[in-house]
Amino acid sequence: MKFLFLAYLFLLTHFANAQNISTEVSATPALLKLITVEAVKAEDLEDSLHFSARVELDQQHVARIGSTVTGRISEISAKLGDDVKKGQRLAILNSTELSQAQSDYLKASSQVNLRRIAVERAKRLVESDVIASAELQEREGVLSEAEVDLRAATDRLRVLGMSEADLKRLEKQRTIHSYSPVTASIDGVVIERNVTQGQVVQPADQLYTIANLSTVWIVADVPEQDALWVKQGDQVEAEIPALDNKVVKGNLIYVSDIVNSKTRTVMVRMGLSNPQRLFKPQMLVTLKVKKSKIKHLAIPSQAVVRDENKDYVFVQTGQTTFQLHAVKLGEEENGMRLLIGNELKEGEHIVTKGSFHLNNERLRSTLE
Repeated sequence: MKFLFLAYLFLLTHFANAQNISTEVSATPALLKLITVEAVKAEDLEDSLHFSARVELDQQHVARIGSTVTGRISEISAKLGDDVKKGQRLAILNSTELSQAQSDYLKASSQVNLRRIAVERAKRLVESDVIASAELQEREGVLSEAEVDLRAATDRLRVLGMSEADLKRLEKQRTIHSYSPVTASIDGVVIERNVTQGQVVQPADQLYTIANLSTVWIVADVPEQDALWVKQGDQVEAEIPALDNKVVKGNLIYVSDIVNSKTRTVMVRMGLSNPQRLFKPQMLVTLKVKKSKIKHLAIPSQAVVRDENKDYVFVQTGQTTFQLHAVKLGEEENGMRLLIGNELKEGEHIVTKGSFHLNNERLRSTLE
């Protein structure tokens, strides 16, 4: 029986679509008991916008690590995926540039020490009237020049990555070390490694990328025509298909002030806590931006009759007569559909329940 009923409905629809049929239908007393008629009215609805988005790194917790000197990699300590701490050694390189800079520093330091001894001797000789004061002034000038050279050598070593502790060790031991460590500048995970054993690197080269994945961003590009409706602080929901359509809630933490001239979009961003690293960068996301409740004409979803990819409703034209009207509707929100077009007016009576039965009666009457 079920098969015959479905076949009957198929025939009704087939013949109805094949002919220029009437959109009016008269309801029998029995059919009137199966339908509900209500007036179209404005409802308090929570509007929302949907955008394609993606998970991205929190750029405030990303560090791109390079070398401070030119040199050859002699040891690699960190590999892709390693958890590292701030200050941890990632690699070591051998640098002749660093050796030369340390040599210049030690020479400058020795010159300063010699010039200071000469100045002290000159002061004693001046006090004994052995030499003139002009000789002392000349030696003090030479000392000043040596101190300038020492400060320049010290600054160069700092630029090359040597710390104050390293400088004190060098001054005390006066031994040149040509090895320079590459260290992590933040706590995080090694997500990129662009270095191999024996490779010659320069300060401009990016050797490692480290990211703290405890927080990530969800980023969407909003078409400029919708940018008016998106503001910082708006409540949002992110649905992630790769995680069984898991939904997480939050707020927009950033809305760009400029429009991308190539894509004609505005970038928006949601912050997301990620302690278990479930959300991986470049995962696809659907971002739903919730707006405040507004008054808008809406009808129940069950009032809608779907036919050939178009939406219709039955409008009451008499005590027992109804007419099928095409309507333009928005997406469903809590069982309601927003009226986008002006096909219906507020107060107009439509069938809100039983539209399916009424449409079958219309098709049957047409066929007969």
